[in-house]
Amino acid sequence: MKAMMQKKANQAHLTSQLKVSCDTCSLSELCLPRGLSKEDLNKLDHLIERPRSHDANTLIYQPGDKFTGFYAVRSGGVKTYLTKKTGEQQILGFHLPGEVFGLDGLENSKQRCYAAAMENTSYCILPHEELDSLCAVIPELRSQVYHIMGHEMNCDHAHLLLLGQQTAHERLATFLLSISSRFKKRGFSATSFVLPMSRHDIAGYLGIAVETVSRLFKSFQEQGIIKINRKQVDILDLDKLNEMVANCEEPK
Repeated sequence: MKAMMQKKANQAHLTSQLKVSCDTCSLSELCLPRGLSKEDLNKLDHLIERPRSHDANTLIYQPGDKFTGFYAVRSGGVKTYLTKKTGEQQILGFHLPGEVFGLDGLENSKQRCYAAAMENTSYCILPHEELDSLCAVIPELRSQVYHIMGHEMNCDHAHLLLLGQQTAHERLATFLLSISSRFKKRGFSATSFVLPMSRHDIAGYLGIAVETVSRLFKSFQEQGIIKINRKQVDILDLDKLNEMVANCEEPK
């Protein structure tokens, strides 16, 4: 009994050390709290479950799991995907710090896809029932939830465009521009970053062979458009990447 009490005390101490309020979170302008007053922010802060962390390749949820709420990435990265009959993964999306995932469970209260950490990842959980009740008294929060849902739909449409109308090199260029703009929005460099996903995952997202991804990375580097070292990417000619997708809509 004493050992169990000590274990709980240690866990509580660790939680208090790791807990960071929405008010002090560096991602607050990119997550749900955007535009909320100090008072409303405190109300939201009390219902958020955090932090949770997973090692790379750990499954966060899978199809059929009960939908409990939205997930907000704090660090690392998460991929969502479905599996084909062959066992291959069809990558649906990549989620970076400050981005929300898990909305696929809204339709019938069950998750419809897999979500897994791409690297050491931490995230917050926003319980759906409590969040829904809070939205009833905080109109700004409800508007932000709608904004996030609309953004997810736009990303889905852009992904379909990417798979259906772009050539392989346009797909990779569009992907790099998307990652670049998302890192820039978070205050990081838009031209020098580390990709949290593997080339195999990139291939699954773009709908091309992994060998094609490697060949295109090599081609872009030989043209002086990028410099790549494992997962480290330096964009040397942003204008050239934009020219490649000038006639296509870039997914954000």
